[in-house]
Amino acid sequence: MGSKTLIVIATVGVLGLGAWWAVGRNPSGSGTELLNVSYDPTRELWQDLNQQFIADYEKQTGTRLTIRQSHGGSSSQARAVIDGLDADVVTLALWSDTDAIRQKGLIKDGWEERLPHHALPYFSTIVFVVRKGNPKGVKDWPDLVRGDVKVITPDPKTSGNGRLSFLAAWGSVLAGGGTEEQTRAYVTDLYRRVPVLDSGARGATITFAQKEIGDVHLTWENEGYLEAEESGGKLEVVYPAASIRAEPYVAVVDANVDRKGTRERAEAYLSFLYTEEAQETIARHHYRPIDGKVLARHGRELPPITLFPVTAVAAGWQETQPKFFAEGAVFDQIDTPRK
Repeated sequence: MGSKTLIVIATVGVLGLGAWWAVGRNPSGSGTELLNVSYDPTRELWQDLNQQFIADYEKQTGTRLTIRQSHGGSSSQARAVIDGLDADVVTLALWSDTDAIRQKGLIKDGWEERLPHHALPYFSTIVFVVRKGNPKGVKDWPDLVRGDVKVITPDPKTSGNGRLSFLAAWGSVLAGGGTEEQTRAYVTDLYRRVPVLDSGARGATITFAQKEIGDVHLTWENEGYLEAEESGGKLEVVYPAASIRAEPYVAVVDANVDRKGTRERAEAYLSFLYTEEAQETIARHHYRPIDGKVLARHGRELPPITLFPVTAVAAGWQETQPKFFAEGAVFDQIDTPRK
């Protein structure tokens, strides 16, 4: 194969569990290899974006890059970077996961202001996936705790999808005027209906789509569409009346790129995400591009939905971890029957 051959190492598709992808062909150790540590269901998105960026960067500079991918539960991925996974960039599910890396000194202060739109190239939300014909009549959050409905969602202790699903459920009650006591009772009931907590979004997809466990799956909008498309008509996406605005920020891992000499390429990689070409790819994969014009062009695939911010649930991401997900906090109190 010539030097311009693309190599993709992955098992692609809703049932694929391969954690590593490499795109491009170059000798390692030459400063032309980047590692993007991302969250669980972004494999297909980055496969396309990486190929586009590699071609664009080579055209502009004459240099061929290799981009490797690592995928898993967002919080687990952040911990892996803190523990030594040599990421050049992180594209994680939650602000709090990226900022945890900053707190360990690997990312410089003020990282959110180094890229357009506060380092947010796209946003998303949590939707429902149901079985064909929606036999349990699940249309909104209250329907999740009616009758014998069983819910699949990942573990919020390890998964960005899991954490956002928890906060979306919590916020849905508050948004409807519920009290803190009513909110806690609702979410407690919801998690009693969760038969298994997978560690990441893709594992939960397999539990629901392949193992056929549960009646409704709480998942990322993009994952929901991929799941439905690959089911051959056996699954459908349902939008609740309102859901959380999910914001997967991106950042260069300063300590690593400065040591490896890859800063310029890592910064170019993340800047590419804001180009019209990349924004179109983001939209085609059912992520909501930050470019309003591109988003408007994809209104049929990405319909308007009321999205509430994390501040509708807590003061901010700094508060959500200690309040809800730390050891002994709200989630552990709610989930005690499983333990």
